[in-house]
Amino acid sequence: MASPIRISHIVLQTNNPKALQDWYCTVLEGEMVHDAGLISFMSYDDEHHRVAFINPGALDKRTPGAEGPHDLRAGRESGLHHIAFTLASLRDLLETYARLKAKGIVPFWCINHGVTTSMYFRDPDNNQVELQTDNFTNRQDCKAFMKSETFAKNPIGIEYDPDDLLARLRGGAKAEELVRVS
Repeated sequence: MASPIRISHIVLQTNNPKALQDWYCTVLEGEMVHDAGLISFMSYDDEHHRVAFINPGALDKRTPGAEGPHDLRAGRESGLHHIAFTLASLRDLLETYARLKAKGIVPFWCINHGVTTSMYFRDPDNNQVELQTDNFTNRQDCKAFMKSETFAKNPIGIEYDPDDLLARLRGGAKAEELVRVS
């Protein structure tokens, strides 16, 4: 069985994103990596992002891709949106998915964010938990992708079918080919 290799990031939901961005960047000596209005990302180390901020007020602008089964509002206006755990590889993520599915634990949202391939679950208290794997082999490439025009055009990502991805991986497809977005 594959266990996470680290806690990846936290996502805070706020109606005052600029104040939180400034506060976390000051306190953690971080830098904003990307700000799309609806969602923004900061880092304080070599990780592509450690703290993200979701602004539910930006949903009023009908941000493409912002609505769906993942519900970026998470039922509240402010607070912790989700916590993410990184697995070492796409194979570990997908085999964990298969193990959990066999126990009746299934994700409510599967999305390739470009920088990560992710699955979102709800715990028994309805907290959102993300299991993810990085789509790049090093953190510099992850951070560069988050600063790219490709990411700016779609900072949310592309949904995927985990059963299809698992079957393709087990069938011999290379993980790098399965996770790249352009």
